[in-house]
Amino acid sequence: MITKTKIGIVGCGNISGTYLKVAKTFDILNTVACADVIADLAKAKAAEYGVPCACTPDELLANPDINIVVNLTPPAAHGAIALKALQAGKSVYNEKPLAVSREDAQRMLQIARERNLRVGCAPDTFMGAGLQTCRKLIDEGAIGRPIAATAFMLGRGPEPWHPNPDFFYQRGGGPMFDMGPYYLTALVSMLGPVKRVTGSAQVSFPERTIGAGARQGHKIKVETPTHIAGVLDFASGVVGNIITSFDVWAHQLPRIEIYGTDGSLSVPDPNTFGGPVKLWKPGTKAWEEVPLLPIRAENSRSLGIADMAYALRSGRAHRASGQLAFHVLDIMHTIHDASREGKHIELNSMCERPAPMPLDLPPNVLDQ
Repeated sequence: MITKTKIGIVGCGNISGTYLKVAKTFDILNTVACADVIADLAKAKAAEYGVPCACTPDELLANPDINIVVNLTPPAAHGAIALKALQAGKSVYNEKPLAVSREDAQRMLQIARERNLRVGCAPDTFMGAGLQTCRKLIDEGAIGRPIAATAFMLGRGPEPWHPNPDFFYQRGGGPMFDMGPYYLTALVSMLGPVKRVTGSAQVSFPERTIGAGARQGHKIKVETPTHIAGVLDFASGVVGNIITSFDVWAHQLPRIEIYGTDGSLSVPDPNTFGGPVKLWKPGTKAWEEVPLLPIRAENSRSLGIADMAYALRSGRAHRASGQLAFHVLDIMHTIHDASREGKHIELNSMCERPAPMPLDLPPNVLDQ
């Protein structure tokens, strides 16, 4: 029987239930504590998912049994909680984005290197069947040499349904920092790192109105751009476009498409683990759906944590790494910087493409 890696979850909001549920499906993970600044939230999640300890964040960070801290706090707290966890001698896995500022993120990676700890970060959706199938097709030359890519995340924003959407419109929020990590992580995992960006960004509406919950009708001041268009020059030579927006009522654009010398690839929603994956080849009359690889296609948030737990034991690189997440964070900031400065900007960060997922293991076990 495998010795389990003990994890503790800080932040018991909406997304925590999915993490707590999925973590149970991996042989290597054992959730031993959950914490929140609101004590009743922690107690409720502990009771619902059979977690033995509900406590404060400081108590969780002081727990000597915990190996990995899973940081599900709002984005503004990602840096502070992760730095405390690392300083307490624990590896950390953050919800996206890695941090609000580059400086906090760089400090996290530095402490992890100095103390032989790991930093991981969502999203881990690129490890699912949909995006792994796309990567395999690209790597095998199904569309020839990739030459261009497009990515679109367009909507009207979360305030019609979210009872407390304020953080979406504060620094570290907006459509790029909220949803951009899914799209950019998917692109980097398939096409490699980005070397240069430019962009344009704007605040289209200075206020938003909450449409649900106890604060319905309350006005929110918008403090971050809500429509962002970026151009991505990949180190491989691929030229990409990305648009993220909270200002669009409706559209008919794809989520992600990759264009090659010998065909085109339609990529599924990068906020999911499944499909569909579609391929168009010269001489065909329609897009053809491609069968998914035999790996997780269902909602599997915690997959990145399990992968990091195995990597901690074997010494191999983990896939949803801090380096990958920092590169994505740097891309997002630099698109905003390029808009303010009116120029192309070369990126200072770089990362390796994460290794592809193994295909010959049970669904609750990953490679050593």
